[in-house]
Amino acid sequence: MSRFKDGASADVLVIGGGVIGLATAWRAAQRGLSVRVVDPHPGGGAAQVAAGMLAPVTELQYGEEPLLRLGMASNARYASFAAELEEAAGRSTGYRATGTLAVALDSDDRAELGDLHAFHQRLGLDSSWLTGRECRRLEPMLAPGVRGGLHVADDHQVDGRRLTAALLVACERAGVALHREEAAELRVTGEAGGAVRATGVVLTGGDLLTAGQLVLAAGCRSHLLPGLPAGVLPAIRPVKGQILRLRIPPAYAPFLARNLRAVVRGQHLYLVPRADGELVVGATSEEQGYDTTVTAGGVYELLRDAHELLPGITELPLVETGAGLRPGSPDNAPLLGPTALPGLVAATGHYRNGVLLTPVTADLLAEYLATGRVPELAAPFSPERFAPAGARDHTHTTGTTNAAATAARSQP
Repeated sequence: MSRFKDGASADVLVIGGGVIGLATAWRAAQRGLSVRVVDPHPGGGAAQVAAGMLAPVTELQYGEEPLLRLGMASNARYASFAAELEEAAGRSTGYRATGTLAVALDSDDRAELGDLHAFHQRLGLDSSWLTGRECRRLEPMLAPGVRGGLHVADDHQVDGRRLTAALLVACERAGVALHREEAAELRVTGEAGGAVRATGVVLTGGDLLTAGQLVLAAGCRSHLLPGLPAGVLPAIRPVKGQILRLRIPPAYAPFLARNLRAVVRGQHLYLVPRADGELVVGATSEEQGYDTTVTAGGVYELLRDAHELLPGITELPLVETGAGLRPGSPDNAPLLGPTALPGLVAATGHYRNGVLLTPVTADLLAEYLATGRVPELAAPFSPERFAPAGARDHTHTTGTTNAAATAARSQP
């Protein structure tokens, strides 16, 4: 139950109740902080559509080594994070240690995967090169034309819908107050010497909620919050992803034992089999603004490409189609930690890795919120890397106390 009385200020106010916002709120409450979450539909967001692949190694792209380290740190925490959350909420997150198989359908794909495997080896990552025959031995339903693949045993999965549902329950049990309204405006007030500070939000119903620190975790709409000063956050662009959900009848089981990835006609494709017989196929990547329309073309392309990998997939019932919006930053890496505006902390821009990075984001943000110190792992993802030079008048360094935030928390 909530620990708040009407009108009381909180230590932390989280704007956005998706998977990142809820996880951060839960971890902050576990640190003894009083926490509010503002979202008209808490538990919604991109995780409702995401397949939930936990694949820092097979998702790796050249030049993303800092993001790889963050992803691997999060993946290493996932089993214990899921177990703790399931105990706190009394419900499953759908976490499964399945491994991932990335396969090549033609010689060009095989060469690209071979280069990726060499890159993995240079970085000391655990991935195994398999021949086409070895791939089909692992997954007998694969098409005969598969030329080879990479097996990564430590890339796993979680069910994004179950995860957010569990986080919602865990937050409520931890005393987090949920305000099912939109944040209509960020409230910024002046301090001595002319400095300004984020102090709260006005809700659509007119109520003012105040807090010592605010966490902006509103996904691809984070930068659109009214009242947010220019230059504090870069534009977080929405990247549309269409996704399909099929059902594997008992007569077809086992159809697929592990996550499957491939590049088909230059497009990335993945298939994620759930323990309950659901098979998630995704996802398109479309720069279409805030449109979430499911299109015939998107469904066709996903089914066509999936059929090339697993010819038997066209026999499965199609039970759901959907589209979500990934929050992409200018460099496709997340924004984690204090912004150039005192009192405002960012937890957004996770792009295609939101579900994967949930545990580590929550831990890093809770550490900062409780101590005023930026953890070393979060330093490469400072929101201030995008701030105009003139906006960087309030700096935060790794391992340095944020005195303003600490003072704000100590106020009665």
